[in-house]
Amino acid sequence: MDIKKLRDVISVSKDGIAVKDSSKAAAMMDGLIYEAVFSPDDRKKGLLLLVKEIAKACGAVPASIQGLYEEMGRSYPGFTVPAMNIRGLTYDSCRAVFRKALQQKVGAFIFEIARSEIGYTKQRPLEYSAVVLAAAVREGFRGPVFIQGDHFQLVRKNFLSDPAAETGYVKGLIQEAVEAEFYNIDIDSSTLVDLEKPTLKEQQRPNFEAAAEMAKLIREIQPKGVEVSVGGEIGEIGKKNSTPDELHAYLGGFREIFKSGKGLSKLSVQTGTSHGGVVLPDGSLAKVKIDFDTLRQLSEIARKEYGLSGAVQHGASTLPEDAFHMFPETGTSEVHLATGFQNIIFDSRHLPAGFRDEVYQFIRTEYAKERKADQTEEQFMYSTRKKGFGPNKKQWWDLGADIRGPIMAELEQKFGLLFQKLKVEDTVSIVSRTVKPVVVGKELPAEVLKEL
Repeated sequence: MDIKKLRDVISVSKDGIAVKDSSKAAAMMDGLIYEAVFSPDDRKKGLLLLVKEIAKACGAVPASIQGLYEEMGRSYPGFTVPAMNIRGLTYDSCRAVFRKALQQKVGAFIFEIARSEIGYTKQRPLEYSAVVLAAAVREGFRGPVFIQGDHFQLVRKNFLSDPAAETGYVKGLIQEAVEAEFYNIDIDSSTLVDLEKPTLKEQQRPNFEAAAEMAKLIREIQPKGVEVSVGGEIGEIGKKNSTPDELHAYLGGFREIFKSGKGLSKLSVQTGTSHGGVVLPDGSLAKVKIDFDTLRQLSEIARKEYGLSGAVQHGASTLPEDAFHMFPETGTSEVHLATGFQNIIFDSRHLPAGFRDEVYQFIRTEYAKERKADQTEEQFMYSTRKKGFGPNKKQWWDLGADIRGPIMAELEQKFGLLFQKLKVEDTVSIVSRTVKPVVVGKELPAEVLKEL
């Protein structure tokens, strides 16, 4: 689109962007965010920043969930916050989330993207946050928007071969994310746990020391007035279940060495899930059995003894629908959801078979080396098709509205069900009371200002 058309909608001054007509800004958002995402890199950053400044002027403000989680630490309010990883058709999917949130008066929900997803979906933090906020403007959402860096993970093999390089990479990713207004960051150094050490504290030491180092950086770079919500992790997802003793070893050790302000707001634990679920040879998913007693126990300890919001459950989106009510019942503070949304998109009867086949053929060609010897075709495709989003991003976005619309209706139904089961309906008031978003103005590049 020609961004000169924005002159009738916004004004630019030394104080930043002002929006004259938010409904017109919303109407122009489809074209503007498309132009921003698919512009050459030298123009892309400026347009993404422009989208974000318009969003903030419209009242959709990137925020930290810290205040709400501190309230949870004092008194659990009976709901579990959904944190949703949106891998593909991101703008449309986020619009569906906001539509359902507005309809059901949901204020407590998070958009997130993991270190690995940033790579294979080709969504750097600035793009991801801009697309989320563009969707908020398009749907008329006003209030705090929680955007999170999920699994900002220290990869074990990389760390063991070159600790400084791997630590430096994750620190760089944190800096990039905070600059892009991800005011919620989950540090995953659980991969560094050393089970050969004789005591739990020594086993957890590499984990809590790395987490403390990353948290210190976050406190140093967070904008004035913003208290980034920081999460830790004790159990690598897909491994053995976490225990109270591990929780004490990690949180006690972290508390001993972290002296840079507020500490962690939550703790991710392992209770029996794996990311994406376990795929059987025929491509179906094995039934998952979550240890809800462990979740309840760990959440209670984290809350009562350390003041955290509670425990966080990963890898839950492929659970049966009748399991989700258990998360608020066990005091779980946050649950991470990703693959289930991806599955709805890929398996929708509204997605043209020819297009799906093109994506699958791309995966067979580009990722053939990733196929394990004992994998069936169905297992390989299920575990790898997430990588069909990034390199084909424009083709996904260019699908007709007659295709995307019905798929989004399926997703919207899923979001609504999750909001209901997790009991986050009617949470706008508690979020308004506990979270006070701070507008952090970003300077637009001269090239974009000239166009305006």
